Amino acid sequence: MRRFETQGRVYPEHNYFVPRTSEVKDFITRAKAGRYIVLFAPRQTGKTTFFRLALDELAHNDATYFPLYLNFEAYEDCNPSDFYGGLTEDIHQKIVEVFQTRGEALPETLTHFLENVQLTDHLSTRRFFRELARFLKDQRVVLIIDEFDAIPREALKGFLRWLRDTYLSGKTRCPHSVCLVGVKNITQLDYDRSISPFNIQEEFHLPNFTLEQVTELLSQYTEEVGQVFASEVITSLHKQTAGQPFLVNRIAQILTEELSIPKTETITLSHFATAHALLLEEDNTNLTHLITNIRRDRRFENFLMEILNSDEGVRFNLRNPLINELATYGVITKGADNLCEIVNPIYLYCIIQAFKPAVNGLERAYFPEGQLTGFHTYLTSTGDVAMEALLDNFRDFIARAGYKILEVPETPQEYVGQHLLFSYLELFVGIVGGGLFLEVQTGRGKIDLLISHNHQKYIVETKIWRGLVHYEAGKKQLAAYVNLAGAVGGYYIIFDHRHSPESRIETETIDGVKIRSYVIPVMQERPSAV
Repeated sequence: MRRFETQGRVYPEHNYFVPRTSEVKDFITRAKAGRYIVLFAPRQTGKTTFFRLALDELAHNDATYFPLYLNFEAYEDCNPSDFYGGLTEDIHQKIVEVFQTRGEALPETLTHFLENVQLTDHLSTRRFFRELARFLKDQRVVLIIDEFDAIPREALKGFLRWLRDTYLSGKTRCPHSVCLVGVKNITQLDYDRSISPFNIQEEFHLPNFTLEQVTELLSQYTEEVGQVFASEVITSLHKQTAGQPFLVNRIAQILTEELSIPKTETITLSHFATAHALLLEEDNTNLTHLITNIRRDRRFENFLMEILNSDEGVRFNLRNPLINELATYGVITKGADNLCEIVNPIYLYCIIQAFKPAVNGLERAYFPEGQLTGFHTYLTSTGDVAMEALLDNFRDFIARAGYKILEVPETPQEYVGQHLLFSYLELFVGIVGGGLFLEVQTGRGKIDLLISHNHQKYIVETKIWRGLVHYEAGKKQLAAYVNLAGAVGGYYIIFDHRHSPESRIETETIDGVKIRSYVIPVMQERPSAV
């Protein structure tokens, strides 16, 4: 039986996989046209698997093209001499593999040539490929170099010059087409910025899985095993991951291998909530890389929170070093409106977890003095969540805490309310056995939380006070979202950081939806400083 893969390259005979038919077709069309292509995208987005599939397609179905796949990952700390020595061996091996894949014998003259060649620099590499073209005759080399950004810096400039000179040498050239694949793009690599050795490439984009592709992936499992995914599970899986390949496969892996769900049972939204919670708590490589990257620069926290809380949004501009770096790490992307967006709700959840303090120092003030029952107080006799009482208590908690919220460690003052609300609700759902999801944003300047418990959904939207017009407009947006999500009700939490804030609580019915709104003052100064 095949399985969902998260540890490396996907093999169709062993793993469920997304064939990416249209993307493969696009790449092959460009390769045949002799394009020199670059694809720089975050790790674990399926780049290696995609290009292996594309090269296999060329190797098996069109003898006109001779595909060569190289990987520079092992050469990151090498000197140029060792790099070119290893490259000589790699190219020899890959040429032999192509002939074996096609069931053809390696010509004796080519064997002799390969055994006696030695690459030493970009000039000898140019001579090698010119000679290789003579042996291959009418076949055109399509060269893919994975992990290109691991190339030794001393070898980079000359190597790029060779590729550029080859591309400009004419229509008949070797390699005929080249694709450089990596995480950092060429402009981020450390070479002499006074020259431009590789200005002839075109970019190739490999998007995340679409909802249709996620459906196709999961249907392969259903066809093979017989176990069905409920439609809302597929929708939720795609929404929470935004189709990020690792996350899609990891949640599918948890659902099908680790939860011990009988194969005769349908995989339900309740199962998905459990898998989602397990994913968020585990130390997998994808989420570990995410947290490591966003902690590289303390400025990232303010910047990411501004993306979340600014009504105007932040324009996506790769010339800005913070935006460029976060995009390289796969943390943010350009939205349809050309504004920065967090890539997916799971990443957003982890970002908020990473920046909120492990202990905010106010946990003992969550409940009034003498209340011993804690969060279980906010479950009704039928197991539903008493959301109004739960959020009323949060409002009162902020008042009880007073100026102490200004002492929450390492938290920007403007966002302390959101951090405290997230911590409060996260602790609640953990204790009562519910689920907490960050939902795809329906507008700017807000964070949407979905609490699920006892087969009911509750939407909590949080914003910073930006004026009465924004406040009223937000209620209507929330009502529309509650209807769309099929939730029980909507709860609107506004943190007012003005020096003379106005506390409000309102309960209204908007477009048939019950909306309870809170405007919660956030203290700006210690009393002694007023």
